[in-house]
Amino acid sequence: MVDDWRDDLREWLDPFVATLGDRRRERMCPAYVEGLIGPGDRKSVQPMAMRSPGIGYDQLHHFISAAL
Repeated sequence: MVDDWRDDLREWLDPFVATLGDRRRERMCPAYVEGLIGPGDRKSVQPMAMRSPGIGYDQLHHFISAAL
């Protein structure tokens, strides 16, 4: 019940994520958005990556810093 918002967010993000055209970006986008709007005081890359299981700092940092 606590993580229902994550399921709702992923469902809402699906059409946007599908347009990214890269499976790595499709995986990082929801993690980044969850990190921005989810619980936690610090919204920098390292704490967001630590709160997302299976997402590494380098992966999330690359997603944010790399242009499409």
